[in-house]
Amino acid sequence: MPWVIRDVVKDINKAVTRRWHCLDALLPQPSDLPEGCMAPLVSHGDNGRPSGLGVCRHQHLTADTLAQTWGAATKFVLSMRLRGPDVQAAADDLLTQWHDHLTGLPEARKADTAAIVNWPARDVTGVLALLRHGLQPMSVIAVRPAGRSNPASHASMPPGLVIRPAGPDDLDAVTELEIGVVRYDAHFGGSIPRAATEALIRAETQAALARRPGWTWLAEQAGRAVALTVVEPPADATWIAGMARTGAAAYLQTMFVRPDERGGGIGAALVRHVHGELDVRGVDLTLLHYAQVNPLSAPFWHRMGYRPLWSTWEARPAAALR
Repeated sequence: MPWVIRDVVKDINKAVTRRWHCLDALLPQPSDLPEGCMAPLVSHGDNGRPSGLGVCRHQHLTADTLAQTWGAATKFVLSMRLRGPDVQAAADDLLTQWHDHLTGLPEARKADTAAIVNWPARDVTGVLALLRHGLQPMSVIAVRPAGRSNPASHASMPPGLVIRPAGPDDLDAVTELEIGVVRYDAHFGGSIPRAATEALIRAETQAALARRPGWTWLAEQAGRAVALTVVEPPADATWIAGMARTGAAAYLQTMFVRPDERGGGIGAALVRHVHGELDVRGVDLTLLHYAQVNPLSAPFWHRMGYRPLWSTWEARPAAALR
């Protein structure tokens, strides 16, 4: 990145730091912009001073990776830094430039693609610009600081419920419940079941169940596995830890209750148990994703002490960006 751009990034990041920390104390310190597919996009204010920067990255996910199950196979991700105070105008300018860039890419016109922007959930000033360019809020990254809970989450344990760590002998049960998550999230566009999904889930699950200490828990009724929670420990959650302020961050990747067992407090009891484990293990923040339009997720995770940190906006296919 040219030195002049580095100086602009440094200057804008100082302004963004102040703005973000006023919006949300759990947002991270803005880092250097990642390397993109081209020179950074630049928006200028009325005074000619740079008011925003944007970097486009192309992510091509292969069919032999489980990541391809969670969204489009090819993703075009725009990272923005906006100085303010007129965030909407700067965002609109950068999104227009990004649209022009993607219009010139034949691969962006393919069906299995998405144009993606991650946006601070409490930064309402740029939402109209995102909507105007055809982006839709698809998912939320939610956060729970250690020890945080809601009084409503302290209900008693459902009768007969047993919660225990999962082990290698639970491979079939855990795999079945993991696949249940994929199938349910497909209703909201959060997942795209692929030909290799089941085999990849089974292989990943087998490796996870072999590690000690374990980070997978099952809830059972009469010996039947009825709910599952899987957590990525901080050592494995570095890919998302930078979305929040510093501290040991874990990622709650799976929480699933069998449809015929929902509504009886099983999910809340399981998550309360897992939170206790994470607090004991020194986890400072727990992050997770949920689908924006999932009617169950937002109310449940709010009751369990989580709240939105980022929103992920998408246009699918990428050519749908306006």
